[in-house]
Amino acid sequence: MENFEKLLDNYADITVAIGLNVQKGQDVMIFAPVEALDFVRKTVCKAYEAGAKNVYVEWSDEAVTRITYDLAPDEAFEQFPDWRAHTYRELADSNAAFLYILSPNPELLKGVDPERVAKARKTAAIANKKFTNAKISAKVSWTIVSVPTAAWSAKIFPGLGEKERIEALWKQIFTITRSDRDDPEQAWKEHIHSLTDKLNSFNEKRFRRLHYKAPGTDLTIELPAEHLWVGGGMTNGKGTPFQPNIPTEEIFTMPLKTGVNGTVSSTKPLNNGGNLIDRFSLKFKDGRIVDFAAEKGLDALRKIIETDDGSHYLGEVSLVPHHSPISETNLIFFNTLFDENASCHLAIGASFPFNYRGGRQMSEEALAAAGANTSLTHVDFMIGSDKLDIDGETSDGQWVPIFRKGNWAI
Repeated sequence: MENFEKLLDNYADITVAIGLNVQKGQDVMIFAPVEALDFVRKTVCKAYEAGAKNVYVEWSDEAVTRITYDLAPDEAFEQFPDWRAHTYRELADSNAAFLYILSPNPELLKGVDPERVAKARKTAAIANKKFTNAKISAKVSWTIVSVPTAAWSAKIFPGLGEKERIEALWKQIFTITRSDRDDPEQAWKEHIHSLTDKLNSFNEKRFRRLHYKAPGTDLTIELPAEHLWVGGGMTNGKGTPFQPNIPTEEIFTMPLKTGVNGTVSSTKPLNNGGNLIDRFSLKFKDGRIVDFAAEKGLDALRKIIETDDGSHYLGEVSLVPHHSPISETNLIFFNTLFDENASCHLAIGASFPFNYRGGRQMSEEALAAAGANTSLTHVDFMIGSDKLDIDGETSDGQWVPIFRKGNWAI
């Protein structure tokens, strides 16, 4: 690919400067697959150049992950190393920034007992609850990005050779993340400004309820009285701006935990940690999932819903127009980071405290009393399409169109 190194350098710049916004003297923790070696080295350099004190890297390997699920004894999935959990908490307490490089193989865990996967995730979630709370309350800065791997690119471009499909995926990533712009950082600042304008408009309107209508979907979602729409970046506990997702095209808020009723159908496959779930639907009554179905990955979907009591409810409502850069590639990325930013989506599980006015300073109990959901998990799934209509009820009882045929009508 022409100018590949320059584009990769731009991508690393965006990750460190816009995503993490690394500050002088700050520690940085990077979680990365071994296939991302070249990109990790660039981001480490960029982080130190930005003033980072220490940059740590925790490597993962999908082949080892699969071997572990196939061969490890059951009790291995009931333990999470205390030293790892302590390290993450200690870094969060010291205001470290966290970078996640996610490039999942959608078929990695095909054939693995879903019970083993669910047990491992729940064990890790319990051990890391304090660290996770620091992230979902935006106490610390974090960013999620992706780089191509052979397995991931093969799922998206099965008709190409390995070299060609990896190059094709890099090209898409560089375009979607604005890394191919003449001034990528300025392009991101303008994009963030545009998202901020939209969410400010929604926060002024104070919608009481949203009604979703599409093939297989007829869903009403109530919103807490003091809900806040967020998007286009956030600020951490020190007041430093950061961008959690690169790319991002969404504005989002929390639903009222007990205020979701009706049925919703997925419109894109969900790759949940190596298990593919596709063509599924959920039925809600008073917020709770009371029935569900899936043509593929039913057991994996069941394990998500049965994580804990809170995983029977929603924690996020997100709006993304069908006419957006990722959607218009006409690709399914089998990677939630990309697919959720091509489509309106919802999330099973925990709400974000920053989606409620004053929520960052509230206790978990106070947030729950206000209508927020608490769970060990948070799983986004896509429901948007060019057939989706959304209406909103304003504070004065008027219903107004928000989306028509998948795009903004407001």
